[in-house]
Amino acid sequence: MTVEPMPFARVSSYGEDILAEVATVVVGMEEAVRTALSAILAGGHVLFEDVPGLGKTLTARTLATALGLDFRRLQCTPDLLPSDITGSAVFDPARGDFEFRPGPIFTDLLLADEINRTAPKTQS
Repeated sequence: MTVEPMPFARVSSYGEDILAEVATVVVGMEEAVRTALSAILAGGHVLFEDVPGLGKTLTARTLATALGLDFRRLQCTPDLLPSDITGSAVFDPARGDFEFRPGPIFTDLLLADEINRTAPKTQS
């Protein structure tokens, strides 16, 4: 499968439209939104660090909505296990077989909140 190249002006216009849509909901985080959008379009990751209550979750959710992405939020806790993130195989007695139940990481945009609270094993 080949992807048609897109002119830079069209990509830039698309990005500005997304930023404008997010700005209708999120106020005062222009640089963070621009950085997050750049990272998403480049296939990367973003780490937002700030005090509680400034709209990090709202920003992520709004950006996902503007891009048409599936959004999930994961609240990290000290007892969170890696399988709580990736998912696990659960036995189905009716079928007599294991069924994989995907964790929250199987989404387009995942917000892992308070990752500093998880155990080092889970963070790795």
